[in-house]
Amino acid sequence: MGFHPRFPMSGVCRTDEITVSSDAGNLYGVLDFIMGHLDGHEVSGRSVAQLELAVEEVFANISKYAYHPGEGEVSVACELDEGMRLRVRFMDRGVPFDPLRRPDPDTTMPMEDRPIGGLGIFLVKRNVDSIEYSRTDGRNVLTIEKVM
Repeated sequence: MGFHPRFPMSGVCRTDEITVSSDAGNLYGVLDFIMGHLDGHEVSGRSVAQLELAVEEVFANISKYAYHPGEGEVSVACELDEGMRLRVRFMDRGVPFDPLRRPDPDTTMPMEDRPIGGLGIFLVKRNVDSIEYSRTDGRNVLTIEKVM
């Protein structure tokens, strides 16, 4: 499945949605789609880097785990409001999983003593202004927000 924009809306608050295969190779198309919402706006390089890291971590987790061992669809909705708050919502019909229920890793422990997992979502939390999860209509829905 390729890169297919859906539901474009014009105006001050622009919302769009795409659906792609959960294949990790689609990350760059997803990033292009999201960053396209910032075209024509002045944003700091730091904010862009933080957003890119968060999107990469979320999409990588969906690619690796949502449909394991196969693939499925991931819908990504993006909205930029007049206050430059960017809201990105990831939706998949994969295995139910709330990454926010997992405790944050103890970053004071040496790497070799830490349990595996959880660092990616920890990085997402540290790089966005808010993050929410719900299981809605048989879908995992993870929403991140970042003031750009």
